[in-house]
Amino acid sequence: MSSRETYSIEIAGIKRDLRLFEIKPGVRIAILNILGDTELVEATAKALNEKLKDIDYDYLVTAEAKSIPLAHALAVVANKRYVVLRKSWKPYMGDALKSETLSITTGEPQTLYLDEKDHDRLNGARVVIVDDVISTGSTLQGMRLILEKAKANVVAETAILTEGDRAQWHNIIALGHLPVWVDGN
Repeated sequence: MSSRETYSIEIAGIKRDLRLFEIKPGVRIAILNILGDTELVEATAKALNEKLKDIDYDYLVTAEAKSIPLAHALAVVANKRYVVLRKSWKPYMGDALKSETLSITTGEPQTLYLDEKDHDRLNGARVVIVDDVISTGSTLQGMRLILEKAKANVVAETAILTEGDRAQWHNIIALGHLPVWVDGN
């Protein structure tokens, strides 16, 4: 296994060393991958639930895939239901709603789909958007667009961490913030 530079962080009382990856020449980010990390997922779900305790909402909404365990754990702790926006359409999803955004990180279009079965339940519902890390905001924008089409009311947006321009994320309910490393700065 190759040694890679890491960034140490403590989130909800749990310490992790996040590996740094170059996402484009001269720009590196710390990668938080919660898949399979039940200790971190459960601790962050409890901490986020505490931050959301005064917000009246009906559903949690997330995009696949890395934030699904967080949405599930948060739904269990908060005794709420959650909806997953898919990144590919499947025939069983019927007349799904969709939104498209441009991923700033990859430069590729990203499409999100809301299953037909979830459309009616979100119509008029108060929802909290859930993500693991909010960095460029492209996934967040896609989620907002599809929820607007579904006539849902977004009452809060939450993530384990925000990343990059901290001022841009002042309205996000988060447990911490990650810097972006740019060579020469």
